[in-house]
Amino acid sequence: MTIKMAVLLSTFSLALSGCGTAVTVLQDDEEAARGLRKQKTYCQSIPRIYSGLAHDFCLLHAPPDPTGILVPFVLLDLTLSGALDTVALPYTIYRQATDGNIRIYWRPGRG
Repeated sequence: MTIKMAVLLSTFSLALSGCGTAVTVLQDDEEAARGLRKQKTYCQSIPRIYSGLAHDFCLLHAPPDPTGILVPFVLLDLTLSGALDTVALPYTIYRQATDGNIRIYWRPGRG
């Protein structure tokens, strides 16, 4: 493996780990919700259909990041998430019909 290939592979995996679609489709619901709760988002739940875009918008719908680093990455991720959400659409439609929205802030007694 060349150095170029190693750098390219590590860059791609780092970008994919922060991708909204990868977070919501490939991880458990609890992990995705935990990440949004850590950012203190105001969103209560996100739909599974186009969940990567919804995840990114929920990151933007949170208290401002004091470092200011998060916003450019989220804006860049919107295009990548839109494309990947479209590819995953048949799977996410099925999951939306069977499981419903991904709840971020779950309260007992609210179903």
